[in-house]
Amino acid sequence: MDALSSRRNRLRLYKIAWLPVCALLIYLVVSTGGMGWLETAVLMVPLAGLGEFISLSAWYSCKFRPIQRSTILNLIGTHLGAALLLSLLWVGMGKLLAHFLSILPWFQGLDARFTPKVGLVYGAGCILYLLSVAFHYVALAQDASREAEAHALKSSLLARDAELKALKAQVNPHFLFNSLNSISALTSIDPAKAREMCILLAEFLRMTLGLGEKSNILLAEEMALLDRFLAIEKVRFGARLKLEEDIQEQSKPMLVLPLLLQPLVENAVIHGIANLPAGGSIRLVAHCHDGRLSIIVENTFDPESRPARRDGLGLANVRRRLEGRYGEEATMQVSAEGDCFRVHLSLPAESGASLN
Repeated sequence: MDALSSRRNRLRLYKIAWLPVCALLIYLVVSTGGMGWLETAVLMVPLAGLGEFISLSAWYSCKFRPIQRSTILNLIGTHLGAALLLSLLWVGMGKLLAHFLSILPWFQGLDARFTPKVGLVYGAGCILYLLSVAFHYVALAQDASREAEAHALKSSLLARDAELKALKAQVNPHFLFNSLNSISALTSIDPAKAREMCILLAEFLRMTLGLGEKSNILLAEEMALLDRFLAIEKVRFGARLKLEEDIQEQSKPMLVLPLLLQPLVENAVIHGIANLPAGGSIRLVAHCHDGRLSIIVENTFDPESRPARRDGLGLANVRRRLEGRYGEEATMQVSAEGDCFRVHLSLPAESGASLN
């Protein structure tokens, strides 16, 4: 519900609340004696409408005295003073209305009969105004809460966008640096491979830019991006880099965040394969089961060269993005056993087949 609709609903509720208030005022005046039901209703119904309008002015005094930034004395002084003055105005309008009604033959002497009720009506006016103050403070608090939520949501979206851009900025320059160095080295010893690597690099960058602009992509699209990335790395590492894939067909139309697996695979190359003289393997697994999408990225590494990185920047980025998109519905488990490093992602299986 937007702010305008919320305010309209509150105003409608405020007006409805004055109906029983009007009935209560009529009952109080009649029950004290001296005035009949008809003349009391004729006098108090328009007076209650005027009171409803006057009490709306409490919104301005509440805005003038925010409850969070005002002292108790300031709050009491402002609102009690306004209640006393506006109730005096209200009673004065009631006396004037009773005077004009007394001119009519049906209500002769109403002015005199209403005079003893002035104290009762004045006290009721003060109470009703202070209740209106409380109502408006609650309404202002709801507006502030809604604005804070909207601001938090906007900030969260901006943060996610900035994080994705930062991730792309982190991955691409590092990857470009290594790729361009490899192309430079290949131009003199194997021009054909250098040309092949240039084409693969161009395709990879084109796909990265295209997919990075989307909020969600198909797993099949992410896997196609990884294929380009690994094809470039295979030119660099040759037979040292082996790839195994176990991608279930049912998992390919599932939605994932763009560039979600890219940093995991890049970590596998940098911190795993690159440190093994004889090379190693990367294994990609994706299965759907019981409404969950399970994705595993495994790679061999040298356990003696350095500890397996469980809290690297790439892994931390992936974890934050999962939390931002899925909250507690997604999990990320990082483990290392022997010479095998594994990252296991589990997230809700959301089909995106209609995107195609």
